[in-house]
Amino acid sequence: METEEVVRLIRAGLPDAEIEVTGDGSHFEATVVSETFAGLTPVKRHRLVMDTVRSEIESGRLHALSIRPLTPEQRSSNGD
Repeated sequence: METEEVVRLIRAGLPDAEIEVTGDGSHFEATVVSETFAGLTPVKRHRLVMDTVRSEIESGRLHALSIRPLTPEQRSSNGD
């Protein structure tokens, strides 16, 4: 699996998101910035992103995804 595939999967579920993915083929890290996350708990944010890639995890194509879900305001305050 390529990083672009992971981006496409996340974008399909969160079309308004800004997505940056790095990884090595089966283990990836994703920073996902979306207004959709406003008011949601960290667990709900992770769940939203995980739902977009669940089929690839279940199939074994994607073994691990570390997620950093941020609102645009959080990204700005972190200096990213």
